[in-house]
Amino acid sequence: MFSPRLAIKFLLCVSPVLGFVVVPAQAQAQDATSGSEKRTRVILGPQLSPSWPGSKDLSVGPYIDVSREREGTEFTFEAADESFGGPLIQSGNFAFGPSLGFIGKRTAADIGADLPKVGFTIEAGGFAQVNLTPAVRVRVEGRKALSGHKGWAGEVSADYVVRDGDDWLFSIGPRVTLGDAKYKNAYFGVTAAAALSSGLPTFDADGGIQSVGLTAGYLRQLNRRWGLAAYARYDRLIGDTADSPITRNLGSRSQPSVGLALSYTFGGSR
Repeated sequence: MFSPRLAIKFLLCVSPVLGFVVVPAQAQAQDATSGSEKRTRVILGPQLSPSWPGSKDLSVGPYIDVSREREGTEFTFEAADESFGGPLIQSGNFAFGPSLGFIGKRTAADIGADLPKVGFTIEAGGFAQVNLTPAVRVRVEGRKALSGHKGWAGEVSADYVVRDGDDWLFSIGPRVTLGDAKYKNAYFGVTAAAALSSGLPTFDADGGIQSVGLTAGYLRQLNRRWGLAAYARYDRLIGDTADSPITRNLGSRSQPSVGLALSYTFGGSR
């Protein structure tokens, strides 16, 4: 069934990507005339992920990635589950830049209990990452919600990457998600008023670790232009987020995600 919420989410996700694609397209001719032509790879397909933190239901959303590199240079590794953004500062093995995240709204009807609504969330912040070795990357993200839960959320991740140039790439690594008290109580807390209306016991969540998990990703080039991309992620809620009566009665400690997409590479010499 068509979902307006997912349509809005898709448009919000696509908007920055479209802008990023247009710029490379305009710059293509300039690169060619300067003898430094670049290639652009666009990955697009569907993904299934929890409808909101702690949800037992999965929602369909877009799996999108855009990469651009000078011809003769491998596409830089990007994990399929990292937030939207790109490096503003890059020096050696270190990179820093902005990041954007999106979380679908949660209503009382969605969750099946008379709990406060958490609106559609747009998160903005930044990331820092470092390649400890050519095969190991560590990344830290922090984002503040501009709507919805209004709190802070973050993630610490590490990836081990093996590849054969751009022909194929496999990555795997652990994930730790975090949130402050405002973020966690929006999804896992139960106030006295909410306890009266929902029948759940009161619960107050502290800031800190929300979940631990693992992500694996795979890219395979089928020919010069077309390829396949896939990823799978599993997170397990821990601590107070796992003990929340919302999780125990209405949600799930298990938080799986999976995505499958086609990739198309344009630019470069024919």
